[in-house]
This record gives sequence, structure tokens and C-alpha cells, in this order.
Amino acid sequence: MTYHSTEPVPRPKSTGADVKTFVTAVLLTFGVGLLGMVGWAVLDSGFGGFLGLVGGVFGIVWWRKIHGKAFPAVVPTKSVVVLAVVNAVLALILLLTAG
Repeated sequence: MTYHSTEPVPRPKSTGADVKTFVTAVLLTFGVGLLGMVGWAVLDSGFGGFLGLVGGVFGIVWWRKIHGKAFPAVVPTKSVVVLAVVNAVLALILLLTAG
């Protein structure tokens, strides 16, 4: 015989850690794509795009080495800010080379 409780199971509250993990996932994905486009724009060839994507993969491996996981449950705010700044710099480089 099994016992089934009639009390509802409390749901954990969403925290800032969940939001930071989501933002980290978006920024890492967007950053790898930007790096591929910057490589393509700078070298003006598909090989540059390939090199950019390879650099992005190495960047994710480095990120994983620092944080233990690619998308850890708790991401330091400093890491998210640095990732956002790197993405902003890559976007600026892409805009300057696209002209």
C-alpha cells in the first residue's frame, strides 16, 4: 500500500540565479555566432568564419573549465557582465568591419 499526500508540493521560487543562467546561455550562444561572423568579416572568407567558430568552441571549453559546467546553476554576476562586455565588443567590431 502506498501513501499519497493530499498536500500540494511546494514549488521552488524562481531566483536571480535562474535568470543569470539563462542570460549566460544566450550570451554564450550569441557570442560564438558573433565570433564566427567577425572572423568571416575580417578575413573576408568562409575560412575566417570557420576559424571564428573554432575560437568560439575553445572559448566555451575555457568557460566550462573555469565554472565546472557550461551552464552552471549559480553563475557569478561578474562572469555574466564580462560575457556581456565581450559580446558588445564583438558586435562593435562586426559593425565597424561591415561598413
